[in-house]
Amino acid sequence: MCVELLTYADLSARLKISREAARALARRRGLPRSRSADGKAVVSIDLAELRYTPRPRRARRADPIDASLARIEAVKTDVFKAEIARLEEVATAYRAVFERERERADRLAAELMQAAAEATAANAWAARLEDEVTALRTDRRPGGSIAGHAARRLGHLAASIVQADRAARR
Repeated sequence: MCVELLTYADLSARLKISREAARALARRRGLPRSRSADGKAVVSIDLAELRYTPRPRRARRADPIDASLARIEAVKTDVFKAEIARLEEVATAYRAVFERERERADRLAAELMQAAAEATAANAWAARLEDEVTALRTDRRPGGSIAGHAARRLGHLAASIVQADRAARR
């Protein structure tokens, strides 16, 4: 029977409980308490007589507010997931429309380039024809007849117009 003077911290370490639990145990058992020289509370205790086994810790009951908040958060999460899925479907549909319009724009750009090339060729052809007409007008003789060289040029011009017309119809 060995009586020891222990602080609450020492008693809690020996019994493997918290400091507050050691203090409550000393109060419940009515153990003699006093102050040490450094001002700490000490308990006179015979550990052989104590026969103390700590109770297993009980799980704390869940706070109903915390449980409600958790359910609300779960519902919010489900709603957000559904909204994300819906928005992904909308984005997929818009992506398909975008791809279709991009292909259409590419086709139109190619057609525009082709039309621009044809317009440039037509402008060059028109300029050539204007040059030919100007040359024919300047080669007239004083009597109003067209000189032999100019007549041949006019024939070539008519042939090239017919050839260009046939090519355009194909």
